Amino acid sequence: MTIVVPNQGESLMLQNDVNKTAPQDLVLRLYENNITPSESDTEATFTEATFPGYAAKTLTGANWTVVEGDPSEASHPLQEFVASGAGNSPYGYYVTESVSGKLKWSERFVGAPYSIVNNGDSIRVTPKKAAE
Repeated sequence: MTIVVPNQGESLMLQNDVNKTAPQDLVLRLYENNITPSESDTEATFTEATFPGYAAKTLTGANWTVVEGDPSEASHPLQEFVASGAGNSPYGYYVTESVSGKLKWSERFVGAPYSIVNNGDSIRVTPKKAAE
């Protein structure tokens, strides 16, 4: 699937770009409701995963790598969510600001949902964002 930057995320990014508001660290979260991300989404659109062992991941600004190009791309090191037991089946991920909690972007997994059946099952996400 393709990353979707909703209207709210576009507004937040523009505000950061022109220094109207300060950027924040981001939080990577998995969602368990069966939706396809859209332009009108907000953080309330998503039901955060609750499988045993799940915890959202903070993506600190210093850990991002930005490579100039056509398009330029920002990437963060791989993040792994490891289950400590059977639970719900995530459909994708969404990224929020750490302080405001506002939605920046989201993506549905190809082949969603990903089943969490056994202790030790994991989902790996390498957060990336391109500027076109």
